[in-house]
Amino acid sequence: CRALQVETKPHAYVNGKKFHLEDVIESQQFDRDTLSAIFDVAFEMEKIEKNSSGSQILKGYLMATLFYEPSTRTRLSFESAMKRLGGEVLTTENAREFSSAAKGETLEDTIRTVEGYSDIIVMRHFESGAARRAAKTASIPVINAGDGPGQHPTQALLDVYTIQREVGKLDGIKVAVVGDLANGRTVRSLSYLLSKYRDVKIYFVSPEVVKMKDDIKEYLTSNGVEWEESNDLMYVASKCDVVYQTRIQRERFGERIDLYEAARGKYIVDLNVLDVMQKHAVVMHPLPRLDEITVDVDVDRRAAYFRQAKNGLYIRMALLKLLLL
Repeated sequence: CRALQVETKPHAYVNGKKFHLEDVIESQQFDRDTLSAIFDVAFEMEKIEKNSSGSQILKGYLMATLFYEPSTRTRLSFESAMKRLGGEVLTTENAREFSSAAKGETLEDTIRTVEGYSDIIVMRHFESGAARRAAKTASIPVINAGDGPGQHPTQALLDVYTIQREVGKLDGIKVAVVGDLANGRTVRSLSYLLSKYRDVKIYFVSPEVVKMKDDIKEYLTSNGVEWEESNDLMYVASKCDVVYQTRIQRERFGERIDLYEAARGKYIVDLNVLDVMQKHAVVMHPLPRLDEITVDVDVDRRAAYFRQAKNGLYIRMALLKLLLL
């Protein structure tokens, strides 16, 4: 068990200053000051969560969770976050099949309807760009909980928060992102956020068929972030502070099962990878995992992915407070 002290001072948002964002749609929205503010509030949320009486600061507020794709951690952590702050939840778990979308209703009409019942909408959708369309339509805050292969900004926020808590710094770190980089919205969003910090280097490790797309590489280059592609996970793991593993996403391959099978299982974090990692380094994963991290890694103190998932609660509590209050 390790405790790392991080020097922070209370941010203005903790003391009641108006939060300047109306929606959370993509990672490019955030600058360092905004990230620091969100992390300060998230740390305050940790204290609230540990208090059995919780908080009633969002009493009277209603959050609608509109999920067109399956989710466990994201949906439940948002719902838990709202309830722990005294708010209430309206939820639909499979809106693609069990909402009026199945009857052909447009996303815009759905949003106009749902905003009449709630104070904030958390939406996951199968189409990239759907969250931006929803935010443009709605007059209440919209949070993107993942839009197809596009982005997953709240996951990236909790990822960076986890790195800060686990490694103790964000400037000067080396991060390996491994697995499905072409379809992984989490690694895209994480790359955008890491570009906000100084002297960061990102290693991309993936099968050829799911390499990181050029738009992210170009963005990193234009923002002065060093990146490198590699097919040697052992070498990269020995250099990095964070090994961020992702699953190969079967649902993104459509009928091309041959491509999926060719990519799956090529890069696995196991005890051999742990052996070459530095003592302070951590293994992260947005979850769910299949076989890309072996279960015997779980007992190592560098396995941070379940702590990472718990941090999602604090980040989402912070966002709900900031956007609503």
